[in-house]
Amino acid sequence: MLVIDSIRKQFGDLVAVDSVSLSIAAGEIFGLLGPNGAGKTTTVNMCVGLLRPDRGSIAIGGAGDPTNKDVRRLVGVAPQSLAIYDEMSGRENVTFFGKMQGLRGGELKERVAWALEFVGLADRQKDKASEYSGGMKRRLNLAIAVVHKPKLLLLDEPTVGVDPQSRNAIFEHILALREMDTTIIYTTHYMEEAQRLCDRVGIMDRGNLLAIDSVDGLIDTHGGASRVIATRPDGEEVEMQTDDPLAELQRLQNNGGLQTFHVERANLETVFLNLTGRALRDE
Repeated sequence: MLVIDSIRKQFGDLVAVDSVSLSIAAGEIFGLLGPNGAGKTTTVNMCVGLLRPDRGSIAIGGAGDPTNKDVRRLVGVAPQSLAIYDEMSGRENVTFFGKMQGLRGGELKERVAWALEFVGLADRQKDKASEYSGGMKRRLNLAIAVVHKPKLLLLDEPTVGVDPQSRNAIFEHILALREMDTTIIYTTHYMEEAQRLCDRVGIMDRGNLLAIDSVDGLIDTHGGASRVIATRPDGEEVEMQTDDPLAELQRLQNNGGLQTFHVERANLETVFLNLTGRALRDE
């Protein structure tokens, strides 16, 4: 659905994206994980045709370059900066952007009703967007992105500043869209979101794509050893690094027994630290 070949983007002396290549299959949820400033948003903006790469190429759905208006109709985007009009109602916002995507007449009316129902805003569709909570605005942003039924959906930090209930609702919407065979690129600096939602994850830092794999694959390859902390019946505390924590716990049990134990397994935060030498949430 999306093929990115060696794209690079530079702003003055800042290289925002440096020789990034990846291929995303139809129906996949692909996560771009990295701290703020890693190059995720610049990559998304090139994928939707808002920016042209200084070099390299992008092709969507076998149809060509996203700067072509016909190709762009295959794409939906929910930007990190909300793309809504506060003085218009929820329904007016979705209708306006639906028309921008070429929808008209009965098809437009049907898709607007579906999009508002899909994100749980049908009962508030006549209210101005300025009256919505932060989480409701994020959901309206998503409705606008999917009203024209895109084949490729790009979500740039879609849960920034929302409450836990709205975050969980957005997760449910994303998983439902995958069931509709929508291909999704999901950028985030929240490790737990990528771990929960994504089929594969690409880790970005300072404009570079450092590694791509499933979450389990990244952890197995780059996560390092697990940490076992155990207490013996006599109160002695044992701490160790191991690639096989279950085997070590069994060994400790067989050699004097265990009173308590705790296993700290590697996660995407550990992977990022091992690849970059800094914590995922560092700015």
